[in-house]
Amino acid sequence: MKKMESDFSKKTHIKLFVKTNSPKTEIIGYNEAKKGYKINVKAQPIEGKANIEIIKHFRKKYKLSVEIISGSTSKEKLLKILS
Repeated sequence: MKKMESDFSKKTHIKLFVKTNSPKTEIIGYNEAKKGYKINVKAQPIEGKANIEIIKHFRKKYKLSVEIISGSTSKEKLLKILS
């Protein structure tokens, strides 16, 4: 796990591997083999709460507007950076 979030602004898409019910929401690393970021999410995966928390996390911490374009009901998600 080498890369971290420093290069998000240079990307158009971000692949995530999500672990829900965590103590806090944070990106914990990068998986070189799978080419995606591991993220812990505090929310439970009920009624889209974890997805909403991921979107809010990217908006607040990285000042990025994102949308989930695949994996809305999966632990593996693909985000599209809108701005």
